[in-house]
Amino acid sequence: MSASVLFDPDLIRRFDVPGPRYTSYPTADRFIGELGSQEVVDQLSLRARKKSPHPLSLYFHIPFCNTICYYCACNKIITKDRSVSERYLNYLEREMDLVATALGDDRLVSQMHWGGGTPTFLPASEVSRLIAAIKSRFQLQEAGEYSIEIDPRKVSAETVQMLADHGFNRMSLGIQDFDPAVQRAVNRTQTVDETVLVMKAARESGFRSVSVDLIYGLPLQTQERFARTLDIVLSMTPDRLSLYNYAHLPTRFMPQRRINAADLPDPEEKLAILAMAIEKLGAAGYVYIGMDHFARPDDELAIAQRQGSLQRNFQGYSTYAECDMLGFGVSSIGPVDGLYIQNQREIDHYYAALDAGVLPVMRGWRMSEDDQLRASVIQTLMCNFRLSVPEFEQRMGRRFNEVFAQELDELASLADAGLVELSDDALVVTMRGRMLVRIVAMVFDAHLRADRAQRRYSRVI
Repeated sequence: MSASVLFDPDLIRRFDVPGPRYTSYPTADRFIGELGSQEVVDQLSLRARKKSPHPLSLYFHIPFCNTICYYCACNKIITKDRSVSERYLNYLEREMDLVATALGDDRLVSQMHWGGGTPTFLPASEVSRLIAAIKSRFQLQEAGEYSIEIDPRKVSAETVQMLADHGFNRMSLGIQDFDPAVQRAVNRTQTVDETVLVMKAARESGFRSVSVDLIYGLPLQTQERFARTLDIVLSMTPDRLSLYNYAHLPTRFMPQRRINAADLPDPEEKLAILAMAIEKLGAAGYVYIGMDHFARPDDELAIAQRQGSLQRNFQGYSTYAECDMLGFGVSSIGPVDGLYIQNQREIDHYYAALDAGVLPVMRGWRMSEDDQLRASVIQTLMCNFRLSVPEFEQRMGRRFNEVFAQELDELASLADAGLVELSDDALVVTMRGRMLVRIVAMVFDAHLRADRAQRRYSRVI
């Protein structure tokens, strides 16, 4: 088993409760609808006037898929009509124009990610068009990190080369499970050969990193079946691997209603699948980064974690610190200098706002001083599993014990349980507690404290 995490089933059973994933603090479900387009424009203009020393990160949400995966909880539009994407690009360009005007010359970009949906729903001509539109409005650094989510069922080696030619240097491949019975149960049939083809093409085209996504807890999964999937995946030697927990929430996500709940592994089997997966990944040399993420020791994520520079944002773990993130497209989300901004989730509302000449803002949140203090603690724990009290006090200008007196009482009980170790100088998440780091982060969540019983989250494990 990897020395970066210890699997303690008794501890997991005790603390496996629903909780946020902390891609932000406050979490997106706390955002309010009073945020308007003009406030966002003012924030972007303020960033430009302040001459921020930090480059931007861009996120583009491409919501379209031509088939539905029953487990999916993403904001997507299922369609066979390929013409819808051309109209969508027209509106993305309008949105970029409004943002670029507000930013003035402050348009240097070090990171970009295309997600969805399925970004490769776009044909090659529209990928080229969108890249050209981005480059005409923003300055992409030559050494930046430019990633895209890939559905291997829809991508050829020629498409991979085309993406590399346009500057993409990282990709994330959806796999979930290679077992045919599991694939049929979730309506996602994907062969090993077509997945290997894409990974091989990525290597040959010069992609710096290839990550894969797997899900445990899907219908008909067993330890034996999922072990075979892991063996195949590990033979492909991905640089990074995400092992997501399937949260069955059919009242929230309609496609999940097509999954037969009786086919889902029971809690003990699901826990055993996870234990087996962690053991295999550790034996193969992968380092536990946090949450659901693993990486090879020489990967930039693992190096950043060792150096204490790892970050976490709406796309997961990242090596790029201090970036303001601009989200484009329906439901996209990002922070700009303490202001969280989320776009309209419904495409008709997104289009209507841009037709009116305003940014398609749905909701957001302006961080208070208290939010910033808590966000700093949660970010540090989620990324590094260790908080230096003196470093926190020097950086934030506040006494840790005074700000978090109530939280220290709760942490004492987690220390008694073995999740954390407390001293005057540090808060350390133990090897056994790392898989439950969300539980530790939840202690510092003042918003969650107020109404935890009323919120719906997936379970921690």
